[in-house]
Amino acid sequence: MLFKRLIASTFAATFTLAAPLYAQETPVFSLELNGATETEAGSCRLTYVAANRTGQALDRTAYEVAVFDSQGAVTRLLVLEFGGLIEGKTKILQFDLAGTPCGAISRIVVNDAAACVVAGAEAPICMQSLTASSRTAIQFGI
Repeated sequence: MLFKRLIASTFAATFTLAAPLYAQETPVFSLELNGATETEAGSCRLTYVAANRTGQALDRTAYEVAVFDSQGAVTRLLVLEFGGLIEGKTKILQFDLAGTPCGAISRIVVNDAAACVVAGAEAPICMQSLTASSRTAIQFGI
């Protein structure tokens, strides 16, 4: 009986000490492709919502993305500059893809972080904490 109480009390103490670790939030940098509209010039204007929930201020953030056509072929590699984002900041940015109508884009994939500067130095958090989603017909992911 004493052995059972000892095991139970050890388990309870271990669980109690570990519980705060599970309660901590996971750092997230979310990118959402929020809109894709045609411009008067026939280009696709992409609207992104970027939210920094990494726990750190980002001095500079940029992502290299690949744009795929309706047949699945990569038509462009380009860098989207999101600039600096303080912790907790949500930022909306628009990028025009000159000469490319929205209907010609099937998906966009984040290839890599072209820049991720935290406290003046390159950091891996921009890819490690990245989540990507789309509210458009264009797929957007990692």
